[in-house]
Amino acid sequence: MVNIQEKISALCPSATFEEGDKLTVTVAEKEWHALAKALKNELGYDMLTSVVGMDWKDSLGAVYYLTSTATWEMLAVKVAVSDREKPMIHTVSDIWGVANFQEREVYDFLGIEFINHPDMRRFFLRNDWVGYPLRKDYDADPEKNPIRLTAEVNEDDTYSLEEDENGNITRVDKKVFGDDDYVVNFGPQHPSTHGVMRLRTAINGEIIKKVDVMSGYIHRGIEKLCEGLTYPQTLFFTDRMDYMSAHQNRHCACMCVEKALGIEVPRRAQVIRVMMDELMRISSHLLSYGCLTMDMGATTAFFYGFREREDVLDIFEKTCGARMSLHYNVIGGVVADLHEDFQKDVKAFIPKMRKALKEYHKLYTGNVIARNRMIGVGELSKADAISYAVTGPSGRASGFACDARKHKPYSIYNELKFNEIVRENGDCYDRYLNRLDEIEESLKILEQLVDNIPEGEICAKVPKIIKLPAGRWYQEVEASRGVFGVYIESDGDKKPFRMHFQSPCFNLVGVMDNCCKGHMIADLITIGAALDYVIPDIDR
Repeated sequence: MVNIQEKISALCPSATFEEGDKLTVTVAEKEWHALAKALKNELGYDMLTSVVGMDWKDSLGAVYYLTSTATWEMLAVKVAVSDREKPMIHTVSDIWGVANFQEREVYDFLGIEFINHPDMRRFFLRNDWVGYPLRKDYDADPEKNPIRLTAEVNEDDTYSLEEDENGNITRVDKKVFGDDDYVVNFGPQHPSTHGVMRLRTAINGEIIKKVDVMSGYIHRGIEKLCEGLTYPQTLFFTDRMDYMSAHQNRHCACMCVEKALGIEVPRRAQVIRVMMDELMRISSHLLSYGCLTMDMGATTAFFYGFREREDVLDIFEKTCGARMSLHYNVIGGVVADLHEDFQKDVKAFIPKMRKALKEYHKLYTGNVIARNRMIGVGELSKADAISYAVTGPSGRASGFACDARKHKPYSIYNELKFNEIVRENGDCYDRYLNRLDEIEESLKILEQLVDNIPEGEICAKVPKIIKLPAGRWYQEVEASRGVFGVYIESDGDKKPFRMHFQSPCFNLVGVMDNCCKGHMIADLITIGAALDYVIPDIDR
């Protein structure tokens, strides 16, 4: 890291450094855009992992987490402005595509406008929402934002703050669609949007010209709520974002707190966590298989996928007492020991699942209609997958080897033998195949562990009242749909000063426009299903 500091100092002499969980670089706003470009082009930080909007009371700003996909080193950059009335930061959406939606989220909740951003609209909240909820001085009086049942009259209005060569900034009002665009509305109540998601789609005949993602219909303010809860209480939300990554998400939040406290999780709990994570991944991919095939009209395949998924949910139910909202991981380990039938059930499930995979392929993979609707449809290049931080099976379908279990191993994954499934075409068919192949790799992991679950404690001793030292931490895991991240900033209290969840589905929906352009309107359904985003994971 010393070498990185020297290189950054050469690029930006005024930058300051702070050691911690990740090296944090603090840079003045006026120097941020030039440094960002150099960090990507000269130092190889080619993926923007997360943008965390912050209110430090005396200033507003953001912490940018950057990753080099060559070395998988991570760097944090802190940018702050003192003007609370008109806070502005230069956009980096021209450098990393994922910043488009990420910066809109920061604007939505903190009111920070991004200079030269092409589409400065709120993302989750209505355009007529009063105030910015993640500010520390936000007035939550319900009378300021009463329930509104009327449509937004200005939903097509947007603007950008454009800077000329002399540094003068001008507001330019824009429209999302042109006056001559024919716009078809998908959702928010539509079975094939996979939840309460709205996709406004401009078409020319049956060909898609543009997809405008409108989210927030089930936004619950999870990150704001976390600021009023203790660390164990915040875990409640992790099962309810991507509910098909409940174990992995909660595992991540626990590890972030454990890292901050220096807690060593017992070996038995580590093995149990990993086995539960992989069962969760299988359950998720089976749901994806069933829903994708059903969206294309194959009802039989849908029931085949749910048949084996029931076996996984039965295993969860015996140990966790629930089938979906599992609440199994706790800070220090797991809340209860395995059910006495766990090993027997897992051993019976593995060969059954392998046999079922062959049936899935026989039933659907070679079907001429399925192949025509998936092959060459919704292509995403490797460069765009990295730029938009699309990870998980969808990113790996574009040739982007990004499995956190391999490249940034956590828990006991560095001890396990399994393959990273990577394909090159970046289309719906490769995403579909990746998930089925990843089920086999999860079965391999379960085989290695099922007879090697050690005896011992299932939870470390943790303080009754958990207070994290002052500082910031970031933790990632490989969830079912990609890399899931948890950011915690602490001021030393028993409640987080700021907690941010970086969901993979937020990035997946961010490439809908890229993947759909030039395809037919019927392909929109296939592309969305193959990307496999889950709406509550977006609408945190």
